[in-house]
Formats: sequence, C-alpha cells, structure tokens
Amino acid sequence: MVSTIVLALLLGTAYSWPTRTQLHEQFHHTTIESGTYPTTHPGSLPPIYNGTIPGHNGTHNGTHGNSTGVSWLPSTEKVRGVNLGSQFIIEPWMAYDEFNSMGCGELNDEWQCVKKLGQDEADAVFEKHWDTWITQQDIVDIASQGLNVVRIPVGFWMKEDLVLEGEYYPRGALKYLDRLVGWAADEGLYVIMDLHGGPGAQYPNQQFTGHGVDTPGFYTPENYERAVVFLEWMTHRIHSNTNYRTTGVLGVMNEPVHASDYPDEAADMLENFYPAAYTRIRAMERSLGVRPRHHLKIQYMGDAWGAGDPTSFLPANATGLLFDDHRYYKWDTDVEQTKEGYVSAACGDDRGGNSVIIGEWSLAISDEYQSEPEFAISGNETDIAAQKEWYQSFWAAQVQNFEQSAGGHIFWTYKCNYVGGIEEWRWCYQYAVAEGVIPDDVSSAVSLSPCS
Repeated sequence: MVSTIVLALLLGTAYSWPTRTQLHEQFHHTTIESGTYPTTHPGSLPPIYNGTIPGHNGTHNGTHGNSTGVSWLPSTEKVRGVNLGSQFIIEPWMAYDEFNSMGCGELNDEWQCVKKLGQDEADAVFEKHWDTWITQQDIVDIASQGLNVVRIPVGFWMKEDLVLEGEYYPRGALKYLDRLVGWAADEGLYVIMDLHGGPGAQYPNQQFTGHGVDTPGFYTPENYERAVVFLEWMTHRIHSNTNYRTTGVLGVMNEPVHASDYPDEAADMLENFYPAAYTRIRAMERSLGVRPRHHLKIQYMGDAWGAGDPTSFLPANATGLLFDDHRYYKWDTDVEQTKEGYVSAACGDDRGGNSVIIGEWSLAISDEYQSEPEFAISGNETDIAAQKEWYQSFWAAQVQNFEQSAGGHIFWTYKCNYVGGIEEWRWCYQYAVAEGVIPDDVSSAVSLSPCS
C-alpha cells in the first residue's frame, strides 16, 4: 500500500505535510497483514524478581484500545545482554552460509537480495530465515546464562507501507518479531528495540542498514519523517501488544554518520530528527494514556559515537533517556596491539555512567593482528587452550569495566556462522559459550577479571 505522503514523494507534487495528529490518525488505522493493531488486555502478570515476568498495570480504556504498560530493568541491575544480529537485518559478513543458502551469497545486503530474487521469492526465503535463525531454545539458553537483555536490530521497512516504489526490502517479518519478543518476555528477558536500518541508509556502505550506499541518504526531511512514523508505530505496538511487555527501550537510530566525516548531515540530524523522534514518541504515549512510569526509555547514540551531543536540541524537560555506546577495541588505533595492551585498555576505560549502555562490543582483535600467533584462534601451531584462557580474561575485563563505568553491556552478536571461514567465537556469543571461552554464567566475570 502506498500512502498519500509516499505518492507525493514519487510524483514530485506539492504536499502539505500532515500534523502529528493527522499522522496518528493515518497509521493507527493501518492494517498489518490481515489484521489491525492488537489491543489485548495485559492481565495480571507476576513480579520481575527471581527471573519471572515483570508486572504491568497500564490498562487504559480509550479510543486506542487497551494499552500495555511496559517495563525496564530495576535501577539496581546492570544490563547484561546479547544482540540478536542478522535476525531481521542479515549482515552477510557474519551470516554468509545463511545468505548463500537463500540464493544471495554473492551479494552485499538485503536490498540486493530482494532485487535479485524478486519480491515473492525473496519474501519466501526470508520467511524461512526469520523462522529459524533465532529459535525459542536460543532465548531459553540466553536467559539461562545469566543474561537479562536482548537487543533486536530492525529496519524501518518492517512497517511495510513506508517502503517506496523502487525500494527493495523483504516483507512479512512482523509476526516473527511479535513471536520473538513474546519468547523473550516469557523468559524474563528485557528487550531493546533498535531502529538499525533507516530510510535512505544512515551510514555509507554498511550491511546493517539493509542497503549499502556510497552516500547516506537518510538526512532529508522526507526520510526523517518516515523514520519518525516508524518510531511512533513501534511505540504504539509496544504499548498495545502484550508480547512486548518487557520491551522497555526504543533506539531511534543505530550508528548515524560521524560529524567529522559528514558535519552538515550530523548537525541537521541533531537539530531536526532527534527532537522530532523524542517529541512524537512521547506524544504517542500520551495519546494512549500510558502512565509516565511505563514510558519507554528513548535511546540515542551517545557522545562517544561522534555524531555530536544527542541532547543538544531535545526539550529541556526530556526524561527517560539512555545512550548507546559501541566499544570495539578492534578498531581503536590507540590500543597497543599486544595482549597486555588490550587488557589494559579494557580495564582502564571510562564509558560515561549508568545512562550509557555498551550496546555493541566483542572479543575481536584488529584485522592486522587477529591471525598472528599471539591472537590466532585456529591453526595447527596455535595453543587453543591458552588462547581461550586469555580471551576469557579479555571478556571478563570488558564485562567488569562496562558494569562499573557504564550501565551494562550487550555483546555483538549472539549467533553467526563461519566468519572468515572459521567458527569465530570472538564475534559469536553462542560459539564462545560452547567453546568455554565465555562462562555459562555471566556473573563469574568479577572473579575472572584481570583488572585490579
């Protein structure tokens, strides 16, 4: 279905952009697949403690149905999580075998895959992927390992009427997202919903955007609008569908451009997109009658990312903010390329306090040194046992520091297959646990940490 806004964009005709109220009215009545927005009652749920599901008391009888109060971690707990990468935005660098089995092994991203296969065939192969990449047993395993959060990267195209003619994205993922967050809630896991792929692509030549482009096209009023409408829609869904009862954080845009590379685009985003996202998420919650204590946490990339101060143009009374920090020592050229250097950097980091979550990190080493004898994890001459012992200490150093200097950590990523032709447990949490590199209880990090 093509909306009036989209038709105007396609035809190049004049269009009077709708007010916030008009937009709400438009997309509240949009059907999803064969139905409408769920308006289920949250019912009576057990308390959060002892790993059970958080309780919610957000029932609201009004024109939008019965909204669900959502919940987030108690302030006394640190985030300990994993990303569910490549579930809804496949990144072939970490899921090549999967992408190849879908008939797209030679391609770069989802856009190219859909364009090659055609919409109907692409929808079918992507549906199989969504149904099998992250399973219910995976979620059970994640919860059993002492983790309390999953971060789910999604693309704007999950709201299918935002996709323009001539754009190539798979359709039909929403029911699998609904199922996945329901599994997480059943296991007592909290969810960060992260807008990972923006309209026009927010960063150049990155598979995580769903469409690798040389020039990022996100930084226009039209694409800001599409992203904000997505965020409003997702806010509505989170508060209206009890599967999302533990989805407590909404990330407005993953990894936008750096101000050092794209100063005009970064500045425009800070001034125009960021405040619009905040204001309209909160307006949606007010329209649903959601009590402030059940408001979503709204997450922006923090100062350390390099796009600028995300709060520069937010309302002075903005509340419920969190900040995302991606800390990959692999790409930090200031880190001494020795085992001692990596551990020293991890132990000495200051990441900004409890409002900052390390939303992505790994055990990966710089490209130049990752296969050298000091760091290699495969090969006939490699002492695998000794390497695993060191990588475990590197893991523990990061975990301990991220919990001391920030609000917690979310490993990138839970599942991948044969990165660089090997079972690459430096990127894959599932492999790392199976190989004994990461303990099956994250709380053991303190006793294993080499940090003083």
